[in-house]
Amino acid sequence: MRVLVVNAGSSSLKSQLLETDGKISLMKCLAEKVGTSDAYMNVSFAPDFKKTKYQMPGLSVSECLAKLLDILVEDPESPISALDQIDAVGNRIVAGGEYFTKSAVIDDEAREKLTLCEELAPLHNPPADACIDMMREHMPNTPQVAVFDTAFHSTMPPKAYLYPLPREYYEKYRIRRYGAHGTSHRYAAQQAANLLGRPLRDLGIITCHLGNGGSITAVNHGKSIDTTMGFTPLEGLMMGTRSGSIDPAIVTYLMRREHKTFDEMDRILNKESGILGVSGLSADMRDVLQAADDGDEWAELAIEMYVHRVQKAIGGYYAIMTRTDAVVMTAGIGENSAELRERIFAGLAHMGMILDKDRNNVTGEIGLNRVISIDDSPIKICIVTADEEIRIARETDNLVSQLG
Repeated sequence: MRVLVVNAGSSSLKSQLLETDGKISLMKCLAEKVGTSDAYMNVSFAPDFKKTKYQMPGLSVSECLAKLLDILVEDPESPISALDQIDAVGNRIVAGGEYFTKSAVIDDEAREKLTLCEELAPLHNPPADACIDMMREHMPNTPQVAVFDTAFHSTMPPKAYLYPLPREYYEKYRIRRYGAHGTSHRYAAQQAANLLGRPLRDLGIITCHLGNGGSITAVNHGKSIDTTMGFTPLEGLMMGTRSGSIDPAIVTYLMRREHKTFDEMDRILNKESGILGVSGLSADMRDVLQAADDGDEWAELAIEMYVHRVQKAIGGYYAIMTRTDAVVMTAGIGENSAELRERIFAGLAHMGMILDKDRNNVTGEIGLNRVISIDDSPIKICIVTADEEIRIARETDNLVSQLG
């Protein structure tokens, strides 16, 4: 089946055209800085995947996707010449609330429920929904599937997903922990089990999705039992622009002192905090690491705070697991920053997570899943290349095939 996978972010768009029968990528697309005057989109086609860069100043995420559809039809290098040659569309959706505990075909009823989930992921769900609507208009006969980041975390027990608030708020508004990055965590856990040569159902694994957004999940016998992100993707780790977990009284304190509105406070916590807020330089960890190397003390502090919070989360999940066999690092920072991995595991060796510095610093193996702990480390440390797109494509194939 030929599946177009759409991963819409708040200011980015990742997409692939995948042939699920052979797990072959036919097209790759990445649009960044979407919504700004500097927005651009790189598109490449198999077999050589030579990138062509398109300027996208001021376009929204869904408008970038519409442009991609035009390119797919018009570019002579494209594997298709008409949109009806795409068999299905798989959409990554961050939040499905309690409406969706597994992937779903998007019919009118499902589309209505997706609207109700937008407030659970206000940065991500609205642009994803806009992409769905655009494609329903341009490709009305092509089935679409929603694959939810929150679905993997639906196995969490109440003691993990409920907040210590008056029970009525859960009963009335379903305020609870939903988590995110579930597709990535599920994939990373399975790939780590493959590396260890053991069934996932027999393992305890802590998966660390560390990118501009970040979350850590305790995966016990193949099921998520707790995760750092909560009611929205704002909770948990310190992230690129998100504060992560802070004392909630800070919010009301600042609103009173600074006379901030709800929307202004929401913007501060989601878009002006985290690594960007502390360093005062950038939300990109690569820039902050370079600044720290150049002697910038605030950049160094931002890194130390980030590492500290990751270590606390890993340690906390070690405490609640019945066993811990491996810790997995995935996504942009987790996969690519040897320095951050070394800093993180320097503080966890006493728990049996012992990094092999030579393996950790091996270059030329980008994209290769591998173990980077010493041979006799009680808990193995793994790197898994994030591949949410293939997981979404498989889920889409399964559901659409059932439709016949």
